[in-house]
Formats: sequence, structure tokens, C-alpha cells
Amino acid sequence: MQVPISRVRRWFAVSTVVLVMLVVGMYFYARWRVRSALRAVPQKIGIEFSQTAEGFTVSKSEQGRTLFLVRASKAVQFKQGGRTELHNVTITLYGRDSSRFDQIYGADFEYDPQSGDVTAQGEVQVDLEANPEGILSPDQTPPKELKNPIHLRTSGLVFNQKTGNAYTRERVSFETPQASGSAVGVNYLAKNGVLTLQSQLEIALAGPKSTRITAARGVVTRNPQRQIVLEQPHMIRGEEKLESDTATLFLQPDNTLERVLASGNVHADTVQSNSQGHSEMHASSGQAELLMAGERSALRTAILSGDVQLESLGAQNAAGSAGRVIVDFSAGRDVEKIHAENGVRLKQARPSLASSGTNPVTSPQDIEITAPAMDFFVAGGDRLDRAETSGPGQIALSQPDANQRTLVTAGKFQARFGEHSQLVSLQGSPEAKIVTGTPGQPDRVSKSDRLDVAFREAGGIESIAQDGNLAYVDGDRRAWAGHADYTPADMVLTLTGSPRVVEAGMTTTARTMRLNRATGDAIAEGNVKSTYSELKQHPDGALLASADPIHVTSQSMVAHRSTAVALYSGTARIWQNSNTVEAPNIQFNRNDRSLVAYGNGPPVSTVIVEVDRTGRVTPVAITSSRLTYTDAERKVHLEGGVVAKGADVTVTSNQTDVYLVRRAESAGNQSVGSAGELDRIVAEGNVVVQQPGRRATGKTLVYSAADDKFVLTGGPPSIFDAEHGKITGDSLTFYKRDDRVLVEGRGASPTVSTTRVAR
Repeated sequence: MQVPISRVRRWFAVSTVVLVMLVVGMYFYARWRVRSALRAVPQKIGIEFSQTAEGFTVSKSEQGRTLFLVRASKAVQFKQGGRTELHNVTITLYGRDSSRFDQIYGADFEYDPQSGDVTAQGEVQVDLEANPEGILSPDQTPPKELKNPIHLRTSGLVFNQKTGNAYTRERVSFETPQASGSAVGVNYLAKNGVLTLQSQLEIALAGPKSTRITAARGVVTRNPQRQIVLEQPHMIRGEEKLESDTATLFLQPDNTLERVLASGNVHADTVQSNSQGHSEMHASSGQAELLMAGERSALRTAILSGDVQLESLGAQNAAGSAGRVIVDFSAGRDVEKIHAENGVRLKQARPSLASSGTNPVTSPQDIEITAPAMDFFVAGGDRLDRAETSGPGQIALSQPDANQRTLVTAGKFQARFGEHSQLVSLQGSPEAKIVTGTPGQPDRVSKSDRLDVAFREAGGIESIAQDGNLAYVDGDRRAWAGHADYTPADMVLTLTGSPRVVEAGMTTTARTMRLNRATGDAIAEGNVKSTYSELKQHPDGALLASADPIHVTSQSMVAHRSTAVALYSGTARIWQNSNTVEAPNIQFNRNDRSLVAYGNGPPVSTVIVEVDRTGRVTPVAITSSRLTYTDAERKVHLEGGVVAKGADVTVTSNQTDVYLVRRAESAGNQSVGSAGELDRIVAEGNVVVQQPGRRATGKTLVYSAADDKFVLTGGPPSIFDAEHGKITGDSLTFYKRDDRVLVEGRGASPTVSTTRVAR
């Protein structure tokens, strides 16, 4: 998810407000010093002197330290009204702990003893400078250097010696190395130490980009901590805007900024246009707190709280929200870490299909991440490097074109980002879970110990890997494995690590299994074994009619869900009880229990049993190039070099149909059990019957197991006996257990001869 971190820092450009408000705080401090100095001037000069004095100095000290020093080139007291004028006045304020070196100077001051007002006539200028080492130096020692002097200028300043209050309705301007500004009207109340900047507060910040700050009103207090409160502050820096209902600046004893608290409707907006297009960023919260550190009050931490909202508009829209957001800055003022908590939600809209492709399966998704808390780590101040959630997280992936929604959950998520802050990978653990839902279809659910998601550079998921105790559910299909890989491009889920798939009573294991979520097909490779259970007995069936499980083994398998057909290849073998079919390839239909076996290599082989009249069971092994069987028909159809071998007879032919006894009829035979019992055989093409001592050939053979009778026709049929020679006829009937042969001749009235051959 691409997040423009470079803009996050700009939202906290309000830190510049801190610098300017510091100036205002220093102005308050100077005004307070002016009040103290001017209150002493009438007492020291205006009352004691009633005539002109040239070049005098007045100071006040406590405990061996000078509080202030007043120098004037001339003082004149008028008898009428008792007013006193001071000319060319310079006042130096040291403070009770000698930590200041502030200077106030003006051309003319006037004192009215009746009202107690001391009024500046004309312009008054103030230079403010801290002197932290003053307490360690001799009294009145100036600082070694002026680091950051603050210069103020105003006029019409009125100070009341009786109340200690001061005010001016005129404009006050100030300058610092970092900023300049002004306000209209200043009022100071001595009782509670509150200084109010009445209106039209304006501040301009120095720097490569023009920054302007305005406020409707400013209030400065110093108990219990020195604070500056701005009403309706508004900052504009290039295309960036920042505003709130109020902003409170908290100053340390040395007047450096400690923190800033913006409250009520805090908004930050920025607009950017470049070669990549137009983009906008909007952020809002109920409160923003900025924590400062160092001599220059550098911004170290920003805390947003109260329904924090973030919106990015451009080529790829994004939005986020949280109850609280904490941003940590490095000493170089770069963003290092962003911590969001209390219901974190991040949503990124997918790019348009025009720029990302029109295939709904492979196109990017809408991504929404929710978690109790998240941490974002930033590299180089403007690039997301990684992120992680605290507590269980959820990722929602939506594809409107595919009408599909995917939810990914885990105990914790970790994300990695690329060089353009785009989401590259995502890891989740423990208890990772993926739920994919499509209207009208059962949810697909996949659980594992861990998951890894790889994203494409253009957006969207490249692949999903899951490790450890994988469990997958797709309708009536369930799967287990040690590892799984899913690729949305082909919608194939690949299972490794002893995979096992169960579906509709079919259980399959293999080295590797691939499940196609689009078609429902399953492909297994390596040591494949399938077991078909939950079967019902088919009384009219034969070879696969039992309720016992049907087993299949092979080297590979392709199962089609839509037709319930599975193709097993590579030394395939299917069996139920003692009924077995082996072939290079076996295609099995579980619905009607039919199969087709074939292959170009080893022959297809199967075994059935024959039960004679005495109840003796004899196995019959049959091989061919192809075998087809449907249990409802009880017919095994064999093609291509068919060879059927019994205990004392072998039959070969081009093709053969083997008919089996209904299971309901053969079940009563205890010796047969669940085996397929031979009823009759019909062989066609180049039929050869081989018995000990004789050999019969023909075109068609019908064998009946009930009476051990062979009927051979076509060719014409013949029987060759090594002792008695060859017998031919239009039809030959002979028996397996004796030497009888019935021969039918040709003609309108064919003759029948019976020849007994000694055996």
C-alpha cells in the first residue's frame, strides 16, 4: 500500500507555530519586566527629583543581584499636575536569578501620579535575550554572545503603576532570526499574569518555502506553567494548510518550547501536482499534541487523538482511521516511526482497470487492513520500510469485477514495502486464516500457522504461501497439508508436505496436490492413493458392488469435480476386496462405479473367479490392451490381445466380454465372498482355446461357467488333439471337465457326430 510519508512530516509543520509562539511568550516576558521597571522609576526619579537631571542611572537589587537597571539622559518633573517626563531611556532587565538580558528602550516616557499611568510617547523597542549562565557570573555581566535575540516594536504602551496592568491598542510587531509578525492590541492583567493579544495575530516564518500563520486571538499565561493559547490558528505553507479551534503552547522556564496542544477540529490539508498527476492529502483529529526537545525545540513526537482520519486522493485513493496516532521524529526531523492504536483501519482503493489490466482475476484489489494497533517504520524520512500489527489483525481484499471478497486474519501481521512505499509482502502468524466468499457459494476457508503474501508491483496479489498445519475447506472438499501455495493468476492451490484431500467420500494422498479453485479439478503427483468410502452396496452389481472401500494407487491423478471422474496414470491399480484391475491408466467414475483401463506399455490385467458345480473356486486372470467396465451392466469388455487364464484353460482373442454373476446371487456362496464371479465369456476374433492335450480355434467362443461348456463357431472352428488328430465342423461344443466334443456339420440337414477323445 503506497503511503506518501513525505507528506506526514508536513502535517506536523505546526511545529513552526511553536517557534513563533515562543516569540510571543518572550514578548509577554518583556512586558512584565517593563511593568516592574516602570513602577520603580516614579519612585526613584519622579518623586525624589523636582528638577532637570542629566545622565543618571537607577537600579533595584535583591540579595546582591540587580533586578533591573534604568538609564536616561534627562528627567523633567512638571510642578503642575506632578507629571514627569523621561527622555532617551534604556532599561536592562536581569531577572531575579540573572538568567535574562532583556533591553527596553524608547525616546520618551510620561508618568501621571494621579492615575498611576506611565505612557510611552512614540515608539518603544524591546530586545529579548536569555542568559542562562548569568547566575554563575558577576552581577550585570552581559552574555558572551547573542544567540537568538527577539526584537519587538510597538507604540502607545500604557502601564498603570497602581494596578500593575498594561495595554496598548496599537500594532505590535516582532522579529526573530526565524520569523516575524504582528498583532493589534495587547492587554496585560497583573493580578493573574495574563497577557492577551487582542486580534489580527500574523506570523511569517523564514525558510525555503513561504509560511504564514494567523490567529484570531492569543492569550499568554505564566501560572502554573507559562502557556500561549491561540484561538482559531491557521497556517499556510505553500500548498499545505493546518488549522484547529485552539492551540496551546507550553513553555519551559527558559522560554523554550516544551509541547504544543491543538484542540478541536484539527485539520491538515495538502495538494501536490507533478508529472505523476494531481494528488491531495487530508487529515483530521479531535486533538494534536507536539512534544519538543533540544535547545531549538525540535519536534520529536506528534500525537493525534480523537477520531483520527486520513484521506489520500489521486491515482490510487487511500483512507485510514484510528483512535490515536503517535509519530516519532529523528534528530534530523525525519519521520522514524508511526504508531496507530484504538481501532486502526487502513483502506487502499485499487487503481483503475485501464492502468492495471482488465482481467478481474489478476487485477488489483481494494485492500482494507484493521487491527487494534499498528506500527509503521520509515526509512530515509519519506519511505515506508515495514509495518506490523499488535494484536489480531484482519485484511479484507475486494474484487468487485470478480464479485469476490477475501478476509485474511492472523494473530499478528508484518508488512514490507518497496522503494516507492508500495506493499511488497505480508506475513501473518500465528493462527493465520483466509476466508474467500462469493455470493451464492460456500465460503472457501484456509487455516495455517503462518502465511506469506507477495504483491505485484502494479498492485494486487502475486501469490499466497501457507505453512504449518494447513486445513482447507471448499464446500464438501477438505484438505490438509504441511504447506500450500496459491496463485490468483490461475486460481491453483498447490499442497505439499503429506497432503490429504477428502471430498464426497473420496480421500486422496500424494507427494503434491494441486486444486483448481476455478474448475474444481484436483491434480495429484507422486505415490497417489485414493480411497472411496461411504459406499452403498449395489445388489445388481458385481465387480465393484460391495459397500466396502474402493482403493486406487498410481503415480498421478487428475480428478474432475463436475463429472466425478478421476484419471489415474502410472502403474495404476484399483481394487475392492479381492477384485483388482491394474493398468498404466485407469479412469474411474465414482458415481456409477465404472472404469476404463488402458495403456501402451504393460497390459491391463484383472482377476475374477470361477465357481464350478462342486463349489471349487478357481481364479481367472485376464490381460488385454483396454478394459471397460460398468457395474450396473456387470460386463467387462476387453480389447486388444485378450488373454484369459484359468486353472487348466487359456483363451485368447481380439476382444472379449466377460459377464459376471449378480452380487445378490453370488453372495450366498461362502467361498466366493466379495469376489466377482464369472457367469459367461463371449470372445470374438482369432479365438484360441488351449487345454492340456488339445487346442481349439475359431472366430467366436461362448463359454458358460455354470456347465463348463465351450461353444466355438466361425472360422470354421476346429479342435486338434495330439493323439486323435483334428476335428472341424460348423460348430463345436466341448467341455472343460471331460473329453466330449459335439460337432455340427454343414448343409440343409446337418449331421451331428460325437467323438470321445481319450485324455
